[in-house]
Parts: sequence; C-alpha cells; structure tokens
Amino acid sequence: MADYNTMRAQTISTTRAAEIDAGLRAHMNKVYGTMSVGMLITAAAAWAISGLTTTTDASMAVAQLGNGTMLNQFGATIYLSPLRWVIMFAPLAFILFGWGALMRRASAAGVQLGFFVFAAAIGLSLSSIFLVFTSYSIVQTFLVTAIAFAGLSLYGYTTKKDLSGMGTFLIMGVIGLIVAMIINIFLQSPAMMFAISAIGILIFAGLTAFYTQTIKSEYVAHAAAGDQEWLDKAAVDGALSLYISFLNMFQFLLMFMGQQE
Repeated sequence: MADYNTMRAQTISTTRAAEIDAGLRAHMNKVYGTMSVGMLITAAAAWAISGLTTTTDASMAVAQLGNGTMLNQFGATIYLSPLRWVIMFAPLAFILFGWGALMRRASAAGVQLGFFVFAAAIGLSLSSIFLVFTSYSIVQTFLVTAIAFAGLSLYGYTTKKDLSGMGTFLIMGVIGLIVAMIINIFLQSPAMMFAISAIGILIFAGLTAFYTQTIKSEYVAHAAAGDQEWLDKAAVDGALSLYISFLNMFQFLLMFMGQQE
C-alpha cells in the first residue's frame, strides 16, 4: 500500500508539473505575442506620423532640419515646439506614475489596451528617427536587436542562475542613465552620448535576461492559485518590461549603427 501511495503521489506530482510546463509555455507565448503587437503598433505609428510631418513643397514648409528635410506645420509643432518635451517625457511619466495604478484597478483587457495606447505614444516620440536615419539602417538595427534580444531572453528563460541580484543593480543603473540623458539634453556632448549609448546597451541587455527569468518565476509561483485574471495582467506587464528593454537596446544600437539621411 505504501508503494502504491508513493507511486500515486509521484504520478500526481508529474502530472501537475506537466500542467505547469504547458501553462508556462502558453503564458510566455502570450507575453511575446503581446510584446510583438506592441512593437508593430509602435513601428506603424512612427512611420505614419513621420510621413505626416514632412513636405516636398517648399511653399508648405515652415521649418527645415539640418539634413534638408522640410517640415510642415504639424512636423514643426511636434518636433520643434515645446510640445516635443511633453511627447518625450509623457511615456516615462506613464510608466512611473500610471502603470501601477492601471495594473491595480483595471481589468486584464483594460491593462492590455493601456499597453497598446502606450505603444502608440512611443511611436509618436520615435517618429523622428525616420527623418534622421535611413530606412535601411533602421531595419538593419532592428534585426540585430531582435537577434540579440532572442538570445538574451532565451538565456534568462533557461539559466539556473538567480539573476535577481543583477536585476536590482541594473535597475539602479537605469535611474542613473535617465539622469545622465536629461543632463545631456542641455550639454549636447557627443562623448557623453556615446558613453550613455554603450552603457545603455549593456544595461538593457542584462535586463532582458532578468525580466524573462522574473516572468517565468512569477508564473510558476502563482500558477497553483488559478487566478487567471492575475496571470493575464502579469502577461501584459511582462510584455511591457520586455518591450521597454527591446526598444531601448534598439535606440542605443541605432546610435552606433544608424546611417543618417
């Protein structure tokens, strides 16, 4: 009887482990799927908005960039007026002050909608890259970022090493990076921008692995509770974390690889 009970317990344990593994795969697929949709929204918004800001008719131009690109009134408003500071810092303010409240109060569908709206806002703030860099270099940098991201995320998913300590250090590094970037807005130092870009790539590369491991660990820890609403929200929250890491790696790599118009 003891042997039977032992075998039964082992069978139940094995079955439960298989269920958690299957659920984890579905959860990670949802995370990456949500992130990918966010990336598509950002890319489409950035490309569409950049097209609406320029003109080839000199009589319609109200300003001109250093590379000769002529801006219409809409372009001058979002790139040259004080509104550009709102566009630049609004997504950061949303992450710092709005996302936590949305996670607590909104439904899973509401959280997902909030993420997609955020992705569109990021597209607005990123639209200027299509006016500064060639389309070829943007696509090339995106592909390099995607390959690096896939490798780093795979490492975070499969490694047995606890990355929590590294994550805490890297998040502190992000705060320092933001401060340095704000300072450099006024200094306009190329050397400082180069250093920020190099450090930024390393920080967000590490965060990609850290966030992937965190998403996996949180699912395993909460899967037994059966709270599907929480898991759905957690998938969107994980998608946001990976989205931000990918986006920042892309922008910093673009500083090195991007060819200007």
